[in-house]
Amino acid sequence: MRILFIGDVVGSPGRDMVKEYLPKLKEKYRPTITIINGENAASGKGINEKIYRQFLEMGAQVVTLGNHAWDKKEIFDFIDKAKYLVRPANFPSEVPGTGIVYLKVNQDEVAVINLQGRTFLPAIDCPFKKADELIAEAKERTPIIFVDFHAEVTSEKQAMGWYLDGRVTAVVGTHTHVQTADERILPEGTAYLTDAGMTGPYDGILGVDREAVIKRFLTSLPVRFEVSTGGRTQLSGVVIDVDKKTGRATKIQRVRINDDQPHFS
Repeated sequence: MRILFIGDVVGSPGRDMVKEYLPKLKEKYRPTITIINGENAASGKGINEKIYRQFLEMGAQVVTLGNHAWDKKEIFDFIDKAKYLVRPANFPSEVPGTGIVYLKVNQDEVAVINLQGRTFLPAIDCPFKKADELIAEAKERTPIIFVDFHAEVTSEKQAMGWYLDGRVTAVVGTHTHVQTADERILPEGTAYLTDAGMTGPYDGILGVDREAVIKRFLTSLPVRFEVSTGGRTQLSGVVIDVDKKTGRATKIQRVRINDDQPHFS
């Protein structure tokens, strides 16, 4: 089994990259399941139903979210009907939506869990304890468990990777938008990457127009952040091979597509 994960899709530039390159990635890697983090897909913050459905039409099977999950008010109108949309599981129980989904693939089943860190992010429920709870549930159905850990600091992401080593197939970080070069298979068989990177503007700063960000640093004055458009774009993600009988990862490979790393010639 092979899992393709595409990191934080930012605005229309990111959606255009998915539309252009996902068919090529599927042809090259032949993934069994494709997962997209779409929490920034609508104008850089949040997601709407149209974009969620577009991702499924483009070939994704599951869409994960993060701290911007609620930034588009219409999500409250459709999240409970969106079977393959996963918000961070450690939001309080009263929050709509689900933090785990199961996907049937031939005779196998894959569990996809979304969790959110708490360091420098809103203080919601403990992601480690919620992981324990959901993994116990998932193990009753499948050994193949993918975790998108949407967190700010590398230490919290690494802690989650080690905490879950041997209990899940993969822990892949999102949120910081810069792909890290620390992909590895941990000793007990869990694939780990601190951050998958972002899909969208290549010449902005974390997907935002760079002039606005620079002005903020120079002046400390409030500025309006807009998705950088009209420039070069990129796609970032990771491919993970899985022993479907044990749920252990056997290989992990980063994917980057941009003008400096064209990937396809």
